Amino acid sequence: MQGEGSPRLEGVTNSITRVCVTGAGGFIASWIVKDLLEKGYVVRGTIRNPVNPNDPKNSHLRQFDGADSRRQLLKADLTYFDSIQSDVSRCDGVFHLASPDPVQMVDPSIQGTLNVLNAALQAGVRRAVMTSSIGAVAMDPHRDPIVVEEIAMDPNVVVDESCWSNLDYNWYCYGKAVAEQAAWNFAKEKNVDLVVLVPSLVLGPLLQPAMNASTFHLLKYTYAYVDVRDVAKACILLYETASASGRYLCDILAELYPQMHAFAHRGDVCDILAELYPQYPIPRK
Repeated sequence: MQGEGSPRLEGVTNSITRVCVTGAGGFIASWIVKDLLEKGYVVRGTIRNPVNPNDPKNSHLRQFDGADSRRQLLKADLTYFDSIQSDVSRCDGVFHLASPDPVQMVDPSIQGTLNVLNAALQAGVRRAVMTSSIGAVAMDPHRDPIVVEEIAMDPNVVVDESCWSNLDYNWYCYGKAVAEQAAWNFAKEKNVDLVVLVPSLVLGPLLQPAMNASTFHLLKYTYAYVDVRDVAKACILLYETASASGRYLCDILAELYPQMHAFAHRGDVCDILAELYPQYPIPRK
């Protein structure tokens, strides 16, 4: 689908070269920035403090191939529309990943998402790709074997892109679900081309120096998992594929290890790691 030269949106004749990535220093966003630069895009990345070039939290963004000539780091507070509007202006597309902790900041999470989409609308971008969370989809004890955080679910019930988590499940799922629902409502009302990727628990190599929250979850929960590099590629694929629409679940573990169905307990993951890396003392209990 992607040929030589400038990046293009399939089915569109003019080149698509400049995109904005919110929360550019984050776990998934860093990989998206890296992959976009490698594909020839000009990338505007929003971060909280771009002034200090020696800031260790974002230093990795300055080391990517193409960063010197095709990467801008811009300060943005997504809770203020004017802040993000200037960053998105003159961009052809937006990848929205920045989000506060929805457990503590539900309203800012929703407002930030709406501000990004409004900025995308004002800029006339061709498409906005938003990364949601499996927490917005899978957590519903009434969907009643797989055990997800000790909640029994019927293995014959398929969880797909049409599903939403029960808003009473917990604050995290509530925050993720209502932020995504607000995005869909805005996009439909204003006719914004929005596509949403819903990854399972994201793991993989870190580009940023600090440990991300989802990696800590590896030893805590039963869950579905996906590699961060696959998530980044999936986001860009959704941007570049003109026919993409709606929501897309992103989970690779079930394909590699079908005996686990769609979910894996931390013990199963440890068994896989022990098999792949016998030289390391992987805990088995």
